[in-house]
Amino acid sequence: MRSVLWIHFFLLKAADTEDQQQTDGQVLANAEQYIKHPLQNRWALWYFKNDKTKSWTENLRLISKFDTVEDFWALYNHIQQPSKLVLGCDYCLFKDGIKPMWEDDKNKLGGRWLMTLNKQKHNDLDRYWMETLLCLVGESFDDASEEVCGAVVNVRHKGDKISIWTGNCQNKEAIMTIGQLYKERLNLPMKAIIGYQSHDDTSSKSGSTTKNMYSV
Repeated sequence: MRSVLWIHFFLLKAADTEDQQQTDGQVLANAEQYIKHPLQNRWALWYFKNDKTKSWTENLRLISKFDTVEDFWALYNHIQQPSKLVLGCDYCLFKDGIKPMWEDDKNKLGGRWLMTLNKQKHNDLDRYWMETLLCLVGESFDDASEEVCGAVVNVRHKGDKISIWTGNCQNKEAIMTIGQLYKERLNLPMKAIIGYQSHDDTSSKSGSTTKNMYSV
């Protein structure tokens, strides 16, 4: 399933591939033009607007849901890139039925792989976010993809952040698989370290940093 999805991702993303075929002097429309390619899961894209006059939940808005390759690209090409967002805003992509908040039943026992980009690497933000989205909707973590809940990009003054959320912070084998494959997909240098933090530790931290449970 995963390899087939990736073939479709790159074929469908390419601009104006062969749309028609010539047969016996007649032009026939390519069947691919009419068939949508289903994803393994249905996904929801959320947007968080940093409006200090409203509560956190009021600032969180559902943009759209999708469950096909074509609808994913239609949505992705329609919205602003993360680098164009106002400081303090977020995008969140989560499996349908899971809200992008620690308190959700599917998230509360989990955690996140977190990558922070300094402002000198702001230009990399859009590329890293697109790769993150493709990892999720393309089920790129093999069996460990079942552990994935979603991903978040935070646009911040001190440094942008991208994270992949998982459902159970004690499932070390799946979490390490996700972290290692994610690091490879982003083509991060070996010396670059990304850490995994439990939501419980993040929500109860007393300082500016949270300890890592795992790292790759």
